[in-house]
Amino acid sequence: MDKTASNTNFFRPDFVDQARAQLDALLRSQPDIAFVDALLADICGVLRGKRFPKGGRAHLFETGMQIPQSIYLMDASGEMVNPFGKGIGDGDPDGTAWPIPDTISPVWGDGPKRAQMLMTLRDNSGAAHPAEPRAALERVVARFSELKLRPVCALELEFYLIDRARGEGGAPLPPLDPRRGKRERYNSVYGVDDLDRYRAFLTALATAAAYQNIPISATSSEYAPGQFEANLRHQADALLAADHCVFLKQIVKATALAAGFDATFMAKPYPDRAGTGLHVHVSVVDDSGRNIFDNGTDTGSDALRFAIGGMQALMPESMALFAPSLNSYRRFQPDMFAPVNRRWGINNRSAGLRIPMSPGEARRIEHRVAGADANPYLLLAAILAGLHYGLTNKIDPGPAAVGNVSREPDTALPFSLDAALEKLATGSVLGSYLGPETVSLYGETKRLEAKRFAKIVSPAEYEWYL
Repeated sequence: MDKTASNTNFFRPDFVDQARAQLDALLRSQPDIAFVDALLADICGVLRGKRFPKGGRAHLFETGMQIPQSIYLMDASGEMVNPFGKGIGDGDPDGTAWPIPDTISPVWGDGPKRAQMLMTLRDNSGAAHPAEPRAALERVVARFSELKLRPVCALELEFYLIDRARGEGGAPLPPLDPRRGKRERYNSVYGVDDLDRYRAFLTALATAAAYQNIPISATSSEYAPGQFEANLRHQADALLAADHCVFLKQIVKATALAAGFDATFMAKPYPDRAGTGLHVHVSVVDDSGRNIFDNGTDTGSDALRFAIGGMQALMPESMALFAPSLNSYRRFQPDMFAPVNRRWGINNRSAGLRIPMSPGEARRIEHRVAGADANPYLLLAAILAGLHYGLTNKIDPGPAAVGNVSREPDTALPFSLDAALEKLATGSVLGSYLGPETVSLYGETKRLEAKRFAKIVSPAEYEWYL
């Protein structure tokens, strides 16, 4: 039972004791750790928080960490945009953040050794802050528990390594070939030579992942110069799967810097090359561990079809979470491995919802819509909301797509941020899963971000119109 002190305004969750024991165990095993980072992931998926000396950590578990509640509501540039008056408009009040168990790890990198852990902002009743992305996913997962079901998830993160220098107007440049020192120019999907040439980076990434308990199952060279993908092992805990992805982004950036590169998760850094995606593989097991998508046939169960139908139904109002920036929508182009419709297909990468080849017990849906710039918690929350909605409403997804369907845009899908935010605001289902205030705060923050961006006069405007 959660504890309330004699001061009725003070609330301390019970799970904090478990987190404390886990951090203490880590510090005993690595006594040279000098600092502890207490972190929260904002609506853009950026890690923010405070760093404490190891000896000053006790209060984090006794009275929590005071931090502005607006910590979640920064735009992509880190600006406080004051959605619905939250932030500047209400005096920017603090909230109390508490450590989350099973998110504690050492941190790879140079400098004094440190540990880190995720935190959650809770009010006096124990409810999570409505803008907390991880809590939104937690609410969706709870809906599966009511059905005695559990989603099993694995995320695949694409990214670009780019030169530390920039081109004209700040544009990214492909990296220099570590072996030859020449600028990368050519596509080389699944090129093993790329893995050899970038082995310093990839070895560091594997080392950092092992050190931080991030279960990378494979890495590969992707389609464009300097583009790679890191796959995470599937997890029967959706929150843990998303945690892994957030920390994977952290170590990709850290190991890229250590190898002399920058890394970017921008959805479309180059106008004429492939974008970067964040694909999600998902299945569902019952309380006996049986995959409900498998019925012993090659086509899969009715539950598989209903899950696909629900994902299709919620995709229009979820697009602002799958594609959170103005740049995100540049990724959706024909024949560029980014879906432009809600079609589903068996072993068909042109479809947004793909059923990979697998044994029946591993049958799953690969959701291919989101860009690498999506927040992993909100992305997974929206996907699972659609899946649950389809199961409970038995939604028919229609026939499977055959052949290349990437040239058949779906007019029901919004392909601009403004249109996506309008779909999010007027949608009738997603808010009932993630929380209506969560959805409205996200949408307003992104609307204000787009409004700020629209005021910027670009170099192209001077070139065309001056």
